[in-house]
Amino acid sequence: MIRKLFTGPLLGLCGLLAACAIITVNVYFPEKAVKEAYKSLDDMLLGREGEQKPAPDRKPAEGQPPADKPQSRLWNSLPSLSLVTEAWAADDYADQLAVELSSMPEVLKAYDEMRARLPKLDQLRAQGVVGETNQGLVTMRDAAKAAPGDDAVVKAENDNRKTVITGMARAIIRLNKQKESKQALGQVLPKAAATYADTRREEARPGWWIQLQNGRWVQK
Repeated sequence: MIRKLFTGPLLGLCGLLAACAIITVNVYFPEKAVKEAYKSLDDMLLGREGEQKPAPDRKPAEGQPPADKPQSRLWNSLPSLSLVTEAWAADDYADQLAVELSSMPEVLKAYDEMRARLPKLDQLRAQGVVGETNQGLVTMRDAAKAAPGDDAVVKAENDNRKTVITGMARAIIRLNKQKESKQALGQVLPKAAATYADTRREEARPGWWIQLQNGRWVQK
């Protein structure tokens, strides 16, 4: 009888513990805002002409660090009477992501290196030596046209891009106010990479090789 009295509550406790163990992390992924943040950082830190653009002045949103770092171009277009207290508005979210990434030294260093490499990378893309993958990286398309050292250029570029993409995933998790766990990163990182690839496809010049989401390669 005593055994039966303890068995019921024990089974219930085990069930509760099992339910807690299978709770999954659900991180909100604002694709539009992420894409805008990537483009803003490209404009400011990579530069269309290989030069860093000056950042506009703006007081950061509540909870953000003071601004002595590059700010998002989206802030210039915000209506003067808009309420910045709405933390999840699309434009404000993109701004916060841009500021969060620009506060990461490793991301700034990656952009510095990518900016210095940009003329060479553009040459390789124009010649069809490399193409843009659907994971936001570059890969050899025609090794026969490659010159000594081009492999090193591709590897260095991909290392920098992985740093930027990982930084974006971390920024999204932080703005979701969630713990930066392996599970959370595993959920957000593939989406951050796919969105980065989308921006690369949109900004590719005519004649460059790009890989579509379905894996097919085309020339833009």
